[in-house]
Amino acid sequence: MNASTERVQIDGPAGPIECAIDTPADGTPPRGTAVLCHPHPLHGGTMDNKVVMTLARTFVQLGLRSVRFNFRGIGGSAGAWDAGRGEVDDALAVVAAQRLPALPLVIGGFSFGGYVATQAAARLAEQGDSARASRLVLIAPAAGNFTLAPVPADTLVVHGEVDDVVPLSAVLAWARPQSLPITLVPGAGHFFHGQLTLLKQIVGAAFAASFR
Repeated sequence: MNASTERVQIDGPAGPIECAIDTPADGTPPRGTAVLCHPHPLHGGTMDNKVVMTLARTFVQLGLRSVRFNFRGIGGSAGAWDAGRGEVDDALAVVAAQRLPALPLVIGGFSFGGYVATQAAARLAEQGDSARASRLVLIAPAAGNFTLAPVPADTLVVHGEVDDVVPLSAVLAWARPQSLPITLVPGAGHFFHGQLTLLKQIVGAAFAASFR
């Protein structure tokens, strides 16, 4: 990853939340923070998921601190599955504890984590939080299975053409009323097997201008 990784615990609404903070290895001051949400906790999702790690690598290379964390009940995080409600609270606790004041914030998520990212961003907006001006990146967000919140027009959504976990049709049905573009990866399934390098390139290109 060309980064240094620090594992910490922060106080969360259900007890300690386990986090991994990846920072550029050269010691340069970070240009912002990316908080990244992992897939469904009951289906093997953790902060060490390969797609989440790919996002972390991408944002570290862009000069950001990448903060991965385990939802309640996973790894070193206390608590138990809360059907998505408490997991949004977990994400907001991580944002509050780890964001760098006055610097950009990116909230990202893969699959179930994409749902959490949209809801966390919406809650920040309702609170009048300045983080609302920050960007979202959603990889195969779990539309259909969970209620994704509306998102800003500059949100990056990437989906695999042959995703057999979250149908492309469900994501399009959510995106269409918002006139939200979807970046489609031909031949890619839900976990982007063999396509992670391409995924990294897509996300990096989309955010490069923001973090030069």
